[in-house]
Amino acid sequence: RLGALLADRPGASGAGRRGAAPDLMELLPQWLQAANARGYAAPPQALPALLDAARGRTDLRPAALRFAGPRALWLARLNPDWRFALRAAPGGGPSAPDLRDPQGVRRLWQEGLFAERVTLLTALRSRDAAAARTLLEETWTTERAEDRLMFLDSLRAGLGPDDETFLERALADRSRNVRATAAELLSALPASALAARMGARAAACVAVDRTRDVPAIVVEAPHECDAAMERDGVTATAPAGRGERSWWLGQLVEAAPLGTWPGRLGGRTPEEIVALPVADGWQGELHAAWCRAAVRQRDAAWSRALLGEPSAPEAGGPGAVSLAERARLLATLDAGERAAWVAGFIETHGLSEAFQLLGVCAVPWAPPLGRAVVDALNIARDAGSYPWSFSGVMGLAERCLDPSEASRLDALLAIPDEPEDAAPGAASYWSEAFQRLVTTLRLRGAMLAELAPEEPAP
Repeated sequence: RLGALLADRPGASGAGRRGAAPDLMELLPQWLQAANARGYAAPPQALPALLDAARGRTDLRPAALRFAGPRALWLARLNPDWRFALRAAPGGGPSAPDLRDPQGVRRLWQEGLFAERVTLLTALRSRDAAAARTLLEETWTTERAEDRLMFLDSLRAGLGPDDETFLERALADRSRNVRATAAELLSALPASALAARMGARAAACVAVDRTRDVPAIVVEAPHECDAAMERDGVTATAPAGRGERSWWLGQLVEAAPLGTWPGRLGGRTPEEIVALPVADGWQGELHAAWCRAAVRQRDAAWSRALLGEPSAPEAGGPGAVSLAERARLLATLDAGERAAWVAGFIETHGLSEAFQLLGVCAVPWAPPLGRAVVDALNIARDAGSYPWSFSGVMGLAERCLDPSEASRLDALLAIPDEPEDAAPGAASYWSEAFQRLVTTLRLRGAMLAELAPEEPAP
């Protein structure tokens, strides 16, 4: 099966319509994930083709190199075309130490190449966050600015309150980019001192006006960006086309703990706060900043409030300013809730705007989401819709629908009668696309079954 998946090269079947044959190369990531999860190792004879595939697709590299094991690194040292493996794989450097060997770790940190040091710090951070931070602190003042920025980024994994002291010191760094990254990381820690400072600044700009017939949020954006704000990560110069005051306000609200707002705005819940009107045209700026804060702080309650109901007119979550923003908000919810929201969105609004939202849903899709996608595709087919505009969603369905759905789709394989206003050839295209979908689902089911552990003999 692996040989067949690796032999399917892009463009091998010629340009134009794909036909009803599955796109095997697109199934390789799932096959590798399943093989790794079950502890399999690559057959040695498959390694050249596997490395060639990973060379052409960076998204394959982590899973492919884990499956390939140490032999891939040995081969990569012999063939310049595969040198990416030495950079991408933990342990790819010639002298990568055992992380349980403190002397070896410190030697590589002090003497290794930059790529080796980044790999070492990332690996150590996932194993012992405090040890990785201590290692970084030892050489921090002697590192180049661009290296400090990359090393600081490694602290995102396992970020916690113990990192605050180091990050506060980084706010005084010589590099503006390092300072900005340190501030961003601190604002993701709602209990940090920086978050408290930003919360106080943001709260001074936003209040509820109770003198109106209907209570409304009023905004008084900052009139200046002082040195203390800049030290805490606020960028003073606004991008072209943005007003300075709205630019500063957005940064303050984005970095403020979301727990600031219920107390500041009359004890209201996130849903009640989002539902309040905002005076003088500030709603878009304020809600967009709350969206960014909810994503940064991984706050599911605020994400739900900002997303709103999936059946809302125009899918207009009150704070979701774009499909990309909705997708990021959805990513803060658990997999089941995410799938249910996207299913409701599709049932109300169809598939035309759903592609980005589907991309954040767990695979295989939960049954309600799978049914919503298939039903929407069927409706589009029966309506004579232009079929090629749904090719992206159909491709996602091939990779993400639960393979058990295949038998339910057999009824969709027939070529339907074409409405008079249908695109020429649409009916045969839809039939072909559903045939490919069913064939791919059955193939996915078979390949996963092949990798399943054998049942013990009775």
